[in-house]
Amino acid sequence: MKSFKYTINGNVYKVHINSVLEDVAEVEVNGTPYKVKMEKPAKKQVVTLKRPVQAPTTSTGAPVVTRQAASSTPGAVKSPLPGVILEIKCKVGDTVKRGQTLLILEAMKMENNINADRDGSVIEIKVNKGDSVLENADLVVIG
Repeated sequence: MKSFKYTINGNVYKVHINSVLEDVAEVEVNGTPYKVKMEKPAKKQVVTLKRPVQAPTTSTGAPVVTRQAASSTPGAVKSPLPGVILEIKCKVGDTVKRGQTLLILEAMKMENNINADRDGSVIEIKVNKGDSVLENADLVVIG
């Protein structure tokens, strides 16, 4: 079962535990067998798992990462990777040019500029500062 090496008062003892039944352990000390009666029975370890596992939530009970519906809004600028919105640099009604930074997304401890992919005006902003977004989530709609 298990083996141990003890040094007591300079003497080395090799202890091998053969079996434990209730409050009696059969052991060998330096090759000599012994039956040892214990005061309390050996504890059995029981591991319980809570099921089902809940996804992490904020203090309000909202999920930490909100899964956007798989909509394909025409003209939407999508998130290239999952992350958190740090800053929004445009407003509804703003005229934007291709390559202009619309918002900043933090992903993997790096700030990423999310730029307009075409010229147009901002019709809708689908995220707020501090939102967690997944890859391909609609961020800003340009018309």
